[in-house]
Amino acid sequence: MRYRASILGAAIRALAVFGLVLGAGASAAQAQEKREARKVDPEADRILRSMSSYLSGLKSFTADYDVDNEVISEDGQKLQFSSSGSIAVQRPARLHATRRGGFADAELFFDGRTITLLGKNQNAYFQLNGPATLDEMIETIRSQVGLDLAGADLLYASPYEGLMTHVESGTYLGPAVVDGIACDHLAFRTDKVDWQLWVQRGDKPLPLKYVITTKWTTGAPQYTVRLHDWELQPRLDARRFEFRPPAGFKRVETLTPNEVGELHVGEQP
Repeated sequence: MRYRASILGAAIRALAVFGLVLGAGASAAQAQEKREARKVDPEADRILRSMSSYLSGLKSFTADYDVDNEVISEDGQKLQFSSSGSIAVQRPARLHATRRGGFADAELFFDGRTITLLGKNQNAYFQLNGPATLDEMIETIRSQVGLDLAGADLLYASPYEGLMTHVESGTYLGPAVVDGIACDHLAFRTDKVDWQLWVQRGDKPLPLKYVITTKWTTGAPQYTVRLHDWELQPRLDARRFEFRPPAGFKRVETLTPNEVGELHVGEQP
């Protein structure tokens, strides 16, 4: 079965919805016009700023996540693929993430110098050098690899700026509950996608659920990530972020996406 393009990573790369800067050619005046034209509920803006400030202030944290990724088949059937994983961050330049699903069992390492993607199913790994911060790392794997970390937009040094870049309107939808936790429900719109965010209430405004809808694609596929089991003062060993090739694994020079957008390290089987 073949699938049309619908994964979040492809949508983000094609639409540049969550970049840190406006599209090429946009002047400062145009940027100001867009900011002034926004119709954002002040309460939605306040909660998003609070969440962004809180995340930015965390020196390190860990969290587990679950992802549901929708695709549309060529005959119009909407299908959903799920995966789970964990993420560990130590600012300004260390990250370790895992992802396990029906098509992938992978890990990502970033130690402030080198990005490594480990494909356990293929006994192979892929590396890139250069980035020195988490922001640079996220942009590098998006632009050069075509991969999006679950909830990567929330990992920037200033999540608010990236999330709001192309926003045209935003709404506070009121209280909600995610995994038994009281939240505030926010909804934002851009020209190409809509996105929603559920932020934990109280003195720890953590993002607990994040949904992006590619609204002009037939079937309006969605990408949903739930973040849970946050640890805000973890003891992280530096070795967690350092990659050491397992015995029998080979380094490869290519990454190949399969039919549902999962990246394969090495040649696709």
